[in-house]
Amino acid sequence: MPMSSKTKGIITYILITFIMAWILWEMPLRLGLSIIGPLFQYIALPGAFSPAVAAFVVRKWVTREGFADAGLKPNLSRGWRYYLVAWLLPLFVSAIIIGLVVALGIDRPDFSLQRAVEVLSPGTIIPDFPSFFWAFIPIGLLTTSLFSTFILWGEEFGWRGYLQIRLFSERPLLAAITTGIIWGIWHYPINLRGYNFPEHPILGLLVFPISTVMLSIIFGWLRLRSGSVWSACLAHAATNSFGGSLTMLLFLGGPDLLFTSYLGLLGWIPLGALCLWIILTGQLKPEKMP
Repeated sequence: MPMSSKTKGIITYILITFIMAWILWEMPLRLGLSIIGPLFQYIALPGAFSPAVAAFVVRKWVTREGFADAGLKPNLSRGWRYYLVAWLLPLFVSAIIIGLVVALGIDRPDFSLQRAVEVLSPGTIIPDFPSFFWAFIPIGLLTTSLFSTFILWGEEFGWRGYLQIRLFSERPLLAAITTGIIWGIWHYPINLRGYNFPEHPILGLLVFPISTVMLSIIFGWLRLRSGSVWSACLAHAATNSFGGSLTMLLFLGGPDLLFTSYLGLLGWIPLGALCLWIILTGQLKPEKMP
């Protein structure tokens, strides 16, 4: 039986996404760059655009289906509420994580940031911050996410703009779960080097895909309700710029990031609660073609 155009597109998308990213990430690591250093972030950035490259190639030349259902229009007038949720959600999730860390007696956040700086740049001493400094940190991180939204399009145009609406298109929850697992495995080469959970790189291979399944449910919901992939781009950018950065700065070098990071075990509580609400209220429905 000949392979359908849809199946051919999905297989081609996955192959391009994985091969391109894994090669571009492996090269700087083989040159000895630290995976938590800023230089690696810049050099490895093209690899993060492999989902967008794959989606473009498949839509343009493999299946020739075009871009009508890619969600490229912002739809701000229709979906502004979902953009607001996408932007501010990491603020609330991070606050819950920090509260749980303190309430459970795991540790106290290091607001001096000295502990994180010592890990990132050993021997560096930073001056004490005035108390009002922390009034600007959330604003700065949220502002950064607005600009990095365009960078995260490199992922979301592929994951939410193509794969998640092609896999099991009549069963969006199953599509979100499957996309989340594939998306999590896509990160394996850098996670094995301790990118997200440096203390437990092997255990992190199990934890991380569960987190990306939750994010796929949330990002897929935002993309569906707003009618635009840009809401998912903003959510992904805010997750990285605010959620990931804030929890890392406060807890790096202290308690185990397997618990305290945005995509760690404690993060499953608020993220999982939102996913349950999305599922139980029937928010995920098959997307209609434009």
